[in-house]
Amino acid sequence: MPLAFIVWAFAIVIVYVFLARLWWFPPPINQHGIIYDQHFLSTLLVTGVIFFLAQLALGYVIVRYRDRGQRAVYSHGNNKLEVLWTSAAAVLFIGAVLASTRVYAGVHLGRPPENALRVEVLGKQFAWSFRYPGPDGKFGRTDIKLINDAGGNPFGLDDTDPAARDDIVTSALRVPVGTPVRLTLKSRDVIHNFFVRELRLKQDLVPGMEIPLVFQADKTGVYEIPCSELCGLGHHQMRSTLEVLTAEEFRRWEQAQVEQLRQLQQP
Repeated sequence: MPLAFIVWAFAIVIVYVFLARLWWFPPPINQHGIIYDQHFLSTLLVTGVIFFLAQLALGYVIVRYRDRGQRAVYSHGNNKLEVLWTSAAAVLFIGAVLASTRVYAGVHLGRPPENALRVEVLGKQFAWSFRYPGPDGKFGRTDIKLINDAGGNPFGLDDTDPAARDDIVTSALRVPVGTPVRLTLKSRDVIHNFFVRELRLKQDLVPGMEIPLVFQADKTGVYEIPCSELCGLGHHQMRSTLEVLTAEEFRRWEQAQVEQLRQLQQP
């Protein structure tokens, strides 16, 4: 008997924690995040009801069939009930998968707008680097032999290529608010993961692959970009920031970066 009450109390506490949102995600900052949360909540509602009913049934079984000193009786079970709940679980699971396809496809399969800001993202043990094409709108040529982290050239930019001379390389990702952004994710060494909680986005960076990721941030602020894939002893140190700026702030920042590059390139 006490075990049944423990099971019921445990179920009630868990349901209360989720309904009261005592522990929850930070607010989303884009439309994708809103849709993601809606789908997550609907899935959680369905699974939560099933969980609660299952715990009530478990407590009932504990009370109903507890040891009363009788002789144990063998039960074969009920094939019809097993077929019913197995089929119901399959329908719910497949339905959840189908309902989530638009959430996934909107980020990973949709074609980015023509005006999307293009940024290359490089993950390496244990730091992030970001490259913008600069005023000419073209990414410059790179060469693996020219990579020099200590010299501020993590991408291996070839300065003999005119298109590379205005490329902006930073350690933080800055984007204008309300503007589509197309990231090209690359890894130099092992698998890393680009993760921004407020965007509801996670994407692996796989060595040898260029992985596109499209998003739009609709609220200004500074948000953490941790690597969420264990990538070595310094994994905990691999973090950067997403800075969502107003259009004017982003324009001034970009101009300042270009002016700094010109001064460094002067003989």
